[in-house]
Amino acid sequence: MKVAEYMSRVPDRAAFPSVDALNAELDAVAAAHPGLVRTRRIGTSRLGEPLRVATVGDGPADAVVIGGPHPNEPVGFLTVTALLDLLCRDAALRARLGHRWHLVACADPDGARLNEGWYGRPGDRRAYAEHFFRPDLADQVEWTFPLSDGDYRFDRTLPETAALMRLMDEVEPSLVCSLHNGEYQGAFFYLNRDDPALARRLAELPGLEGLPLHHGEPELPGSRTIVPGVHTTPDGRRVGAAFGAGASSADHAARFGALHLVTEVPMWADARVADRTPTGTGHREIAAAGAAARRELADLLETALKAVADELTVRSPFRRSTEATLRTLRTLTEHAGEHAGEHAGEHAGEPAGPDRPATVAEAFDQRQAVHLFRLRLTGTFLRMLDAELAAGGAAPAVRVQRRLLAERFDRWLAEAEADSPGPAIEIRRLVAVQLGAILLAAGI
Repeated sequence: MKVAEYMSRVPDRAAFPSVDALNAELDAVAAAHPGLVRTRRIGTSRLGEPLRVATVGDGPADAVVIGGPHPNEPVGFLTVTALLDLLCRDAALRARLGHRWHLVACADPDGARLNEGWYGRPGDRRAYAEHFFRPDLADQVEWTFPLSDGDYRFDRTLPETAALMRLMDEVEPSLVCSLHNGEYQGAFFYLNRDDPALARRLAELPGLEGLPLHHGEPELPGSRTIVPGVHTTPDGRRVGAAFGAGASSADHAARFGALHLVTEVPMWADARVADRTPTGTGHREIAAAGAAARRELADLLETALKAVADELTVRSPFRRSTEATLRTLRTLTEHAGEHAGEHAGEHAGEPAGPDRPATVAEAFDQRQAVHLFRLRLTGTFLRMLDAELAAGGAAPAVRVQRRLLAERFDRWLAEAEADSPGPAIEIRRLVAVQLGAILLAAGI
């Protein structure tokens, strides 16, 4: 049976589930298959939430699938439940794959609960931005695996990350899949092996569901394209040291020689993400304009933060995210500026040659990065100020900045929606692509 046929079995979903609803769904599947599915607790989150894994199949190899390593990326919640349901219903598929599957549906339940305000309205960009929460890299489950590289050391491993480490250490997987999703980029994948045959098959999956491949800028430094839309996994040492974080799940999976797959799917559609038609503007000019806009955003929000810093009394997760993500934005912007020539077709250390025309995809990607940072950061900043106001007795400076930033947020949201009015993609299609990628990586 072809992967496309398994993908076609994914059911329609109108919204993303809350943490409680997701747990209830997993419990229902386990209860319906008592001799097949085993659920157990593998750890506890920072706020005391149980971290659970569902195990199905009998090997001989082991596979670990991680849903929701970033809490604003809930497509993986439903990919895990779809995979679990498929494996329970299809004994022949279980045998063909030859894995014992360990499925973690939600790796960061604390962060997920802070996003539940938009989970029920997945196509509403305002709801998404107003209820958005994403911790900074040094507080992310995906990027807090231990790291020691020369003089740099990261050992502030989160309880959630430690639980994933214990699971992998216990089962020594041959396959690890980390499920991610974005906003207006196309679909793309990371592999920790230079496997052109698998890469080509992965690159075909999004088209089966009408999703474009991503042809914009690389998301993280240190990655190389295997085929369009499929890249080598960035070295965790390079990323972690650059951003004050740790290693990734790919780095831990490497201890066991495991194949590591990252899936990235978009939540909104726009054909420009895959349009490689040259524009009339040079790539370096496009990249410089994007970097300048991100610097302007950082300047503005740092000024607003300075205006209220002495008045903030609530140590909310929104404050920690705002302060740390502003620092990361600075680092990311400066790194992009240093390496703009490499993306333009030059090599590090060589004199800058003639600029080449930017593609439509690259120009669109640069603008979307600005929209993304504006709405994410300002939305979280406003949630930080709202937490202060809700506590009572907020200083006038807090109310002033709340009004000014709300006005700017509305203007930026209107600009983003005018620039990219594409519709939200049906959740079923996103889950289907992630499911198909897992099955391909498992060797179907």
